[in-house]
Amino acid sequence: MLNREGDTHLYLQISEVLRSRIIAELSPGDLVISEAGIQREFNVARTTARRAIDVLRTQGLVHTRQGEGTFVNAPGQTGPPARQTPIYRYIAGEIRQKIKNGELQPRHPLPSETALVRKYGAARETVRRAIALLREQGWVYSVPHRGSYVHPREHWPSDVQNDLRSE
Repeated sequence: MLNREGDTHLYLQISEVLRSRIIAELSPGDLVISEAGIQREFNVARTTARRAIDVLRTQGLVHTRQGEGTFVNAPGQTGPPARQTPIYRYIAGEIRQKIKNGELQPRHPLPSETALVRKYGAARETVRRAIALLREQGWVYSVPHRGSYVHPREHWPSDVQNDLRSE
């Protein structure tokens, strides 16, 4: 528990709690709790949450990728690893595969942004980028104030339609 009356700044206390969790529970590459999550859990201001993450970054325990989150470093790692597939592309790829496999049916809704944020541990904006990519590619369409839905097969990208016809 935090000592709000003590002589140690809250952000330092929070960074120690997070440091202990990282060491005990997380592996290199795992997503660390977001600033918003820190705010909720510890009932602190955003600047306090940001400072706690900054301490961990300075210690070399974590790195942050803009728009994706903060991740645990491997031992000896000082910054982000060589760029892999961006998370939004990974999410879009998984959803696309579920559409192709029939797990997500045409004219049925995609999981909500909130559900996708929870599932992938990604920022809301990252999930929105994934859905926008799927929309650009012709896999999904959005209905204002309702959500995003799987396009009927005839709207899927032409190369996929040709693959389906030859099966």
